[in-house]
Amino acid sequence: MFKDFPKVILKSGRERSVERFHLWIFSGAIKNIQGQPDDGDIVEVYSNAGKYLATGHFQNGSIMVRIFSFQQTDCEEDFWRKKIAGALQYRQQLGFLNNTKTNVFRLIHGEGDGLPGLVADFYNGTIVLQAHSVGMFRLREMFAGLFMQLPGNPVKGVLDKSETTLNSSDLKDEEKLLAGSTEKVLVTENDNQFEVDVREGQKTGFFIDQRDNRKMLQQFCKDKKVANLFSYTGGFSVYAARGGARLIDTVDASEKAVQLAKTNMGINFGQNDQHRFYPMDVFDFLKNQQEKYDVIVLDPPAFAKHRQVLDNAIKAYRRLNEAAIRKLLPGGILFTFSCSQVVSSDDFRLAVFAAAASTGRQVRIVHQLGQPADHPVNLYHPEGQYLKGLILYVE
Repeated sequence: MFKDFPKVILKSGRERSVERFHLWIFSGAIKNIQGQPDDGDIVEVYSNAGKYLATGHFQNGSIMVRIFSFQQTDCEEDFWRKKIAGALQYRQQLGFLNNTKTNVFRLIHGEGDGLPGLVADFYNGTIVLQAHSVGMFRLREMFAGLFMQLPGNPVKGVLDKSETTLNSSDLKDEEKLLAGSTEKVLVTENDNQFEVDVREGQKTGFFIDQRDNRKMLQQFCKDKKVANLFSYTGGFSVYAARGGARLIDTVDASEKAVQLAKTNMGINFGQNDQHRFYPMDVFDFLKNQQEKYDVIVLDPPAFAKHRQVLDNAIKAYRRLNEAAIRKLLPGGILFTFSCSQVVSSDDFRLAVFAAAASTGRQVRIVHQLGQPADHPVNLYHPEGQYLKGLILYVE
């Protein structure tokens, strides 16, 4: 027998998306709720005709249920253990475990791993998790215990950093060490080394999702002048140097980020006058810098986290890309990205198209980029495809 969870009853016809395995139930699809679930409680979803459809976490808001099972379950610890085992097996097949060249990867990617609202990143033995839903936040202690029990004992500590990802203010908590110990971590990515401040760094400490795109950049940098804008910890700068760039300008508004980028460049290459660092606003840099470049990387933070500001975000992407294209030498390469989930691939391409057209220069698409395999997109949940990128050749 399964537990008697509160029931969410859908309006007639609104069960179709659930039957197609979409993982979100929106408030407008709900006819009524039997019981009085609080935010984070487990609920079962039923059609108006009384057919069981799915089980998930309840939370008041636009997305009222995040589904984690399409079969009835008791949701005990063994259920979650099997979920984590499935995510681990997937990454095992991709070659991320026991990899001497790369020991930093995403272990749990929310909807992509059937665990909506949970992100867990692996940093050479340290796991940093973030809950994006109250339901997953309440389970964080259990998840930490399960991570510490993974086969081969690869995990030495688990840190929770959900304070910036939860909308429920009464549940927000400062980062919390859930198990083991964590310190500043030295990780290896494609044989490059990076110091990661898992406690103070943005997100979980390092932008793991750009791994493949950083590797792609490397092949374009031999003897080139490169500008890495919105550099954060200098990941693209390190790969540009590995590719043989003759000049690298690393720019970020955060002084702390620039210092960490400088540290990472030093770890890999020592001190070098060809590496220049600018703790300043990127728009100001593009406006005032006289230098022109062979390669520019634009990897800004999310300009739009909500659909209400989508128009402003698209204008910002256009303005930024126009300024960058004007700073490229003939035959230059632009790596440009958007990590805003609400900005679609079409929205982003249109903004970049408008930016290029306003410069009057001819532009070719060399490659279209996205997130790596350890950030999987559930086929039934295309909203999980958040990272969009283009490599452009500018005449």
